[in-house]
Amino acid sequence: MKPKLKKRLGDLLVEERLISEAQLSNALQQQNQLGLKLGATLIHLGYINEDQILSFLSRQLDIKIVDLLKVKIDPNAVQLIPEVHARRLRALAIHDTGDMISLVVSDPADLHSLDVLTSLLKGRQFELLLAREDQLIESFDRVYRRTKEIASFAVKLSEEHGENAQFDVTASLNLEGEGADATVAKLIQSLFEDAVQVGASDIHIEPDEHVLRIRQRVDGVLQETLLPESSIASALVLRLKLMAKLDISEKRLPQDGRFNINVKGRSIDIRVSTMPIQQGESVVMRLLDQSAGVLSFKEIGIPNHLQARLKLLLKRPNGLILVTGPTGSGKTTTLYSSLATLNEPGKKIITVEDPVEYRLERVNQVQVNSKIGLDFATVLRTALRQDPDVLLVGEMRDNETMQIGIRGALTGHLVLSTLHTNDAISSTLRLLDMGAPGYLVASALRAVIAQRLVRRLCENCKSDGPALPEQQLLLERITDENLKQTHFHSALGCQRCQFTGYRGRIGVFELLELNEQMISALRLDDSDGFAKAAKQSKYFKPLALAALDYAKQGLTSLEEVFKLVDHFDHVKKSDDEIEITPSIRDSGLTLTPLDESHHALPSEIND
Repeated sequence: MKPKLKKRLGDLLVEERLISEAQLSNALQQQNQLGLKLGATLIHLGYINEDQILSFLSRQLDIKIVDLLKVKIDPNAVQLIPEVHARRLRALAIHDTGDMISLVVSDPADLHSLDVLTSLLKGRQFELLLAREDQLIESFDRVYRRTKEIASFAVKLSEEHGENAQFDVTASLNLEGEGADATVAKLIQSLFEDAVQVGASDIHIEPDEHVLRIRQRVDGVLQETLLPESSIASALVLRLKLMAKLDISEKRLPQDGRFNINVKGRSIDIRVSTMPIQQGESVVMRLLDQSAGVLSFKEIGIPNHLQARLKLLLKRPNGLILVTGPTGSGKTTTLYSSLATLNEPGKKIITVEDPVEYRLERVNQVQVNSKIGLDFATVLRTALRQDPDVLLVGEMRDNETMQIGIRGALTGHLVLSTLHTNDAISSTLRLLDMGAPGYLVASALRAVIAQRLVRRLCENCKSDGPALPEQQLLLERITDENLKQTHFHSALGCQRCQFTGYRGRIGVFELLELNEQMISALRLDDSDGFAKAAKQSKYFKPLALAALDYAKQGLTSLEEVFKLVDHFDHVKKSDDEIEITPSIRDSGLTLTPLDESHHALPSEIND
């Protein structure tokens, strides 16, 4: 039986003295104009808040209030109500025992919506639960994934395409049409919609012998979906290669391309990389949201004191500034933020990239194309004759590129570029290893920014407490600070973060500005002297200590901090000697007892 208020909502609220007669009268007058229900109108006018109304309805109708962010939702129960109806009726099925469906609503007094829900559930029994409307809306985006839709399209494509059927390579790239071509287009669209919905940065398509693996990288961690229709892999890869304008006849060599797609009103650039593997071709796609625009230093998480130092460095008329870190650590984002700071009518900016990731007004962006001889070195030589003030080199890949970049920095240009190294100190030494004379590096290099991305703790479910004993041992290895009484936050998991304990990522930065001691060491090719001077410089703070500051603020966990430490020395614990190494795979600690016959090497950390 549906719960029903004995009187009208407004009259009951007046009787409970939650609002006045005058407020009710004014709300009724404005209700039609605002196009809202009475409760929403009262909230909009500021006469009452949503929690007060929920509490009142809970008492009047004897309905329990739930916190949707902490409830585990059954994905099978969710599908009982189609997404379009769930959003319109503000209702979500969260559990199904077979005999009873648990149904969360924001307005149990809406009898019309309850009638529609009864029809949708085909007369099955349901119990009502109450939740905030904003929690319901947030939950819709999380629980109505496209996984069922993707699986359905995969089955249909397998039936239409078949193991040996020829796929129509001449068909158009839109969603129109009939047969396998339209199905594979819809499947790809669903893949992208699902990826954008969960905030994935990459999509991996990996054919195996018996299954097709589709993996999405969310907050740096891959999430896997298995499709048993392995035979559709060739059709899926072929379609993506067509969209990226790649050679569909070439399956033996890797290829790179890109295309743009509109997903939920957002312009998404897709970078495509294919690679031949034993079971066919693997495809990895990087998603770049052009609608988001270029982020500022503050938005990417650079601390205020480092922002001030960076802006001073960017004001210098010449010199080389390097950004370093592994793939996926946000180097390109930092470079584009720097360009946004420099981009003004009085400056000529040229970028040489592979590929161009974001389009910038007033900036001359060149994408290299090695197939026609347009490589980094060729473009750089031409760019220096184009009278630039600022030159961005996507990556210093070899000795020739590095030499041209340094020469540009020494001839009156500000040069920005990237290197793939572990930290700021090793970046400088890498230039020497690549063949650059120490005196030229000393004259050209102004600063190095090393960075990583660590997962940000979910604000809704994180808990705090002292560090565990094994964590204290690790902390003693990376800092002299006494942190035994310090409380750190750890990941628990809730609906909002999909029970991972983390939601989003934040940048960790290490800034190394060259001073006289470092410059003197470079001129003497004294790498040990340079490293020692760098560690003693005034503004230098290693990545692990920068991440530790975030952990002390409750932004990330100690597990994420320990991922940034390349290695630990042996630590004595009781009578056993224990080697402690960070582990990315289990997001925790690997404690390995050592004996005389076992000498484990410290693991190297990869992003």
